[in-house]
Amino acid sequence: MAAHLYIIVLLSAFVLSCLTSPLVIRLAFKIGAVDRPEERKVHTHPMPRIGGMAIFVSFLFCLIFILKVSGPFTGLIYGACIIFLVGLLDDIFQLSPWLKLLGQIAAASVAVHYGIVVHFLTNPFDGGFSLGFLSIPLTILWIVGISNAINLIDGLDGLAAGVSAIAATTMAVIFIIKGQPEAAVVAFTLVTAIAGFLPFNFYPAKTFMGDSGSNFLGFVLACLAIIGTAKSAALISLFIPIIILAIPIFDTFFAIFRRVYNQVPVFLPDRDHLHHRLMALGMSHRRSVLIIYGISSFFSLIAIVITFISSPKANILLALLLLLVFLAAYKIGLLSGEEHITTPRVEA
Repeated sequence: MAAHLYIIVLLSAFVLSCLTSPLVIRLAFKIGAVDRPEERKVHTHPMPRIGGMAIFVSFLFCLIFILKVSGPFTGLIYGACIIFLVGLLDDIFQLSPWLKLLGQIAAASVAVHYGIVVHFLTNPFDGGFSLGFLSIPLTILWIVGISNAINLIDGLDGLAAGVSAIAATTMAVIFIIKGQPEAAVVAFTLVTAIAGFLPFNFYPAKTFMGDSGSNFLGFVLACLAIIGTAKSAALISLFIPIIILAIPIFDTFFAIFRRVYNQVPVFLPDRDHLHHRLMALGMSHRRSVLIIYGISSFFSLIAIVITFISSPKANILLALLLLLVFLAAYKIGLLSGEEHITTPRVEA
């Protein structure tokens, strides 16, 4: 692909996202897609909550009409449309968690149908192993899990969008290193689409991205991580996508652990996610977001470093990183929680 086409794609995604964001804000108020303040939330006035539509429209436009992608990216496009539509309906009508889950599984199944499947995993201790009949269910679990993980961290202005942009940038860099230019330009297109939206979403936000935006971002990131493994078992090792997406993955894991530990329903929300704990420690809204950006960037740097080092050294680095994560989580209250869970609203 010619260099000038790369520039056209990236600029188009950014400009389209910038231009459509104000239009989406107006649309949200007209159709009643507005997020009202409540106990768990940090905003104090009604906010439009379908801002992620700007990212969705600009990203898909560039993939379809400029890049004209094919192969597994076709599955990414069709699946992204499904998961965005399900999220949009939830933003407007508040769907049940089980109906949303069915929609997410349908989107993941479409991606699988078009070849976005994890057939094998790289063993961090050398070698690899085939997943066999587990390939499809584990792929669907990965896509649905990451989609919901991004949704769960969407609790502060600009947080999910920024973390997603950092993750997509890291994937793009690794794709370039490993000789996947098409996947790299798709990842960078997502980054520029997010960049055009972020000024409207960063604190103090003019709009939220909503479930439609967060689920869409999680879906695309999950699919890109799989597409990047298509040509070689060594392209992205077992833990690299997990490290890149460490913030949403570990925040979700600790939320589940915390609720089981406190003997409350797993789907019952609380105010003990990472961003809540940072604010409880005295951090401002903006500083909490920037700190999490920094942590996410640190994980991303580790992921890139691991692509260059041998397995024994990588294993030691991974073990130290995991120990650091659990110690930090324990220190700030992510494991047991500090807030009493009171609201019955389901978080999904």
